[in-house]
Amino acid sequence: MNDVVAYAVAVRTLCEFTAKQGDLDLRFTPSPSAQEGMIGHGVVASRRPPPYQTEVSLAGEYKGLKVRGRADGYDPSSHRLEEIKTHRGDLAAMPANHRHLHWAQLKVYGWLMCQERELPAIDLALVYFDIASQTETVLNERHDAATLQAFFEEQCERFLAWAAQEAAHRASRDEQLGVLRFPHDDFRPSQRVLAESVYRAAASGRVLAAQAPTGIGKTIGTLFPMLKACPGQRIDKVFFLTAKTSGRQLALGAAETLRRSAPALPLRVIELVARDKACEYPDRACHGDSCPLARGFYDRLPQARQMAVEAAAAGATLDKATLRGVAAQHGVCPYYLAQDLTRWSDVLVGDYNYYFDLNAMLFGLTLANQWKVGVLIDEAHNLVDRVRGMYSAQLSLEDIRVARSLAPPALRTAFDRVKRQWKTVCKNQEGAYAVYESVPAGVLNALQQASTAMTELLAEQAALIEPALLAVYFDILHFCRLAELFDGDSLCDLTQPEGAAASAARADSTLCLRNVVPAAFVKPRLAAAHSTTLFSATLRPQAYYQDMLGLPADTAWVDVPSPFTANQLSVQVARHVSTRFAHRRQSLAPIVALMSKQYAAAPGNYLAFFSSYDYLEQVANAFAASHPNIPVWSQSRRMDESARDAFLARFTPASSGIGFAVLGGAFAEGIDLPGKRLIGAFIATLGLPQINPVNEQIRERMDRTFASGYDYTYLYPGMQKVVQAAGRVIRSPSDRGVVHLIDDRFGRREIRELLPSWWALDEAEVRVKQAG
Repeated sequence: MNDVVAYAVAVRTLCEFTAKQGDLDLRFTPSPSAQEGMIGHGVVASRRPPPYQTEVSLAGEYKGLKVRGRADGYDPSSHRLEEIKTHRGDLAAMPANHRHLHWAQLKVYGWLMCQERELPAIDLALVYFDIASQTETVLNERHDAATLQAFFEEQCERFLAWAAQEAAHRASRDEQLGVLRFPHDDFRPSQRVLAESVYRAAASGRVLAAQAPTGIGKTIGTLFPMLKACPGQRIDKVFFLTAKTSGRQLALGAAETLRRSAPALPLRVIELVARDKACEYPDRACHGDSCPLARGFYDRLPQARQMAVEAAAAGATLDKATLRGVAAQHGVCPYYLAQDLTRWSDVLVGDYNYYFDLNAMLFGLTLANQWKVGVLIDEAHNLVDRVRGMYSAQLSLEDIRVARSLAPPALRTAFDRVKRQWKTVCKNQEGAYAVYESVPAGVLNALQQASTAMTELLAEQAALIEPALLAVYFDILHFCRLAELFDGDSLCDLTQPEGAAASAARADSTLCLRNVVPAAFVKPRLAAAHSTTLFSATLRPQAYYQDMLGLPADTAWVDVPSPFTANQLSVQVARHVSTRFAHRRQSLAPIVALMSKQYAAAPGNYLAFFSSYDYLEQVANAFAASHPNIPVWSQSRRMDESARDAFLARFTPASSGIGFAVLGGAFAEGIDLPGKRLIGAFIATLGLPQINPVNEQIRERMDRTFASGYDYTYLYPGMQKVVQAAGRVIRSPSDRGVVHLIDDRFGRREIRELLPSWWALDEAEVRVKQAG
C-alpha cells in the first residue's frame, strides 16, 4: 500500500478495531464511572515518586496513518510505562479478551515511547486499581523496541485498508458538503436568519442560543449550515440531540432530505436507540454463555461493520430498522453494532443523554478520540430539566427492603446495615420532609459498603442475581456516584409519610439527591465541542438559560423574527376565570362555556390544555355532559406509543372536535398538525409547577444563588410550556387560528413580556373587555 492514507486514529480506537476478539461480555461490570476513573488514576499517580509523568502525549506514523494518544503514566528513571485500569470486584473474573485489549493498547504506547525517546527496550506495566479496596494489581512485562515496533506495525496493517476507505470517505464527504445546496427552492425568511447564525457560530467556534418560532423548519435550518461548516472547520462529527422520539425522527428526515437533494453526498447518518428498544433478547444477559448475539460478537463485527457502511454509501440511513437487518445477517447484537458505528458516522442522532449524562458515550468518545464536533440541541428549553434528572437520584427504604428480601445470604448483612442507618435518620428527623446539608454519613457509608459487596458477588454469580435486585443495585451505584459530586447546586432531602417519624421501623421514606442548577455539568460538555447551537421557540428570558446551563460569556444570542403575523392568530385572554387550585371547581362552567362558544363560531379541531390529569378529566366530563354532540377525546395517564398515535390520528383536515391534553405532556410540543388539522387551542393554566415543600426548597436555593427564586422555579418553566402549547396552532404562513389563554393572570405585564412579540395580545385584551 502507498503511504497516502493521511488518516489519524486514537490508540484506543486502533486497538479496539484490531485487537478485540471473541465474545461480547459485560459480566465484569459495572465499570467505574468517569469521575471514579479519574480519581483512581490520580491515586495511583500520587503513589509514584518523582520524576513520574502523567498523561504523556505520544504520536507516531506508519504508511500515512497517524496514531496518537495519551499514556497514563511514565517513570523515566526506570523506563516503565503504565496503563492504569480502574475496576471493581475480583480481577480474576475479567474476561480474557478484555485483558488482551489492554495489553494491545499498552504495547502500542510502548512503541511510541521507544520511538520518541530512542529507547532500546521498555518495561510495560498494566496497573489494575480496585476503587473499592484502593489496592493495585500490577502486571509487568519487558519488551525490546523491535518487538514493539513489529506489534505496532501489525496493528496498523490490519487497520490500513479501513483507514484508506475512511480517508476517502472523509475527502469525498467534505468535497460534496462544500458544494451542497439547500434542498428546497429557497430558505423561508426566518429560516435563513437561523441558518446564517448557525453557520457563523460554527465558523467562529462559539455557542449559539437561538430562539426561533415553531413552524419555520428549524431542523433543516440548523443541520444544513452545521454540515456546510464541516469542511472549512474540519469538523469530524455532528451530534443532533433531541428530547423526544419525535425530534429524532424529524432530524433523520431532514438528513434524508439533504441526501436526496445531493445523491453524490456520502453522508453516514446513524440513529442511536436505547438498549432496551434495540435488544433482541431482553431476557438474556450480555455475554456469550447467555445471548447468541454476544457469542463471537467481535469475530463477526468486522463484516457487519463493512456491510453497514456500504449500505450508508448506497443511500441508507443507519436507523433502527436498517441496523437490525444488518445485525441479523451477521448474527451480532444491533445495539452494540450501533455503538461501534458511532466512531465511523458523520451525523449522530440521539437523545440528550448520549452527550450530557454522567457516563455519556458521545462525550467520552469525543474526548478519547479528540474529535472536533458540532452539537445541535433541539428543543433546548427541555435541557434544564433533563440534565437535572440525569444528575439526580433517589432511593426508598422499600427499595432496600426488596433488595434485602431478594439478596443471597452473603448480602443480607450489608442491606441490614443500610436499613439500620436509614431508620436512625428517620427517627431523628423532625417532620415528614427535611433537607440535609449533605448525604447522611451513616446511610452513605452503608450504601457504599452494600455496593462493594454486591459488585464482588456480581463478578462471581451475575447469572444468579434477580433482575429486581440488580435494578436496586444500579440505583444504589448511581446514588453513590452522585453523592461524590454533591455540592451547593443540589439538594439532599428525605421524605416520609406524615406522622411516620415515631414509627420509622414501619414507615417508608425516600432519600433524594436533586440537582437544582445543572450548569456545572453542562459547561464541560459545551467546552468539549467546537460549536454548539441550542435552539427552541422558548429561550426567554436569556438570563435564566445563561445561569441554568452555564452558557459561556461570549455565547451568541439570536431572536429569530417570526414569519407569522398577528392577523394569523387571534389571541384572546379570559380574565374572568381563575385556574388556581382553590378555584378549580368554580372554573369548570365558564371554561366549558368559552370552549363551546368558540367551537360553535368556528367548528374544527382544537386542543385544550390543562395543568393536571385530574383537572383535565373534570373539564372533559363537564363538557361532554353539556355538549354530547361535540366529539371529544382525552390524553390518559401512561399512554403508550400506539395510543398516542391514535390520539393524533383524530386530527384530520375533515374532522372536528376537541382533544384534551396535559400542558407539558406529549401533545404540548413536538407535534405538527398544520392547516385544518388544528385551528385552535385552549390553555387553561399558566403551567406553574405545584407549590410543595420540594419546589419551595428549590425556590429558596434559587433565591440565594440568583435572587430570582420565584421566577426561576415557577414562572419561567410554566410560561415556557404555555408558549410551546400555543405554538401547535400556527405552523405555516397559510395557517389561521385562535388561542384562548384562560386565567386572569395572563393580563399581567410580567406575564405578557414572556409571550411571543408577534402576538397581538393587547388588541385581544381590548376585544375581551368589549365583549364582556
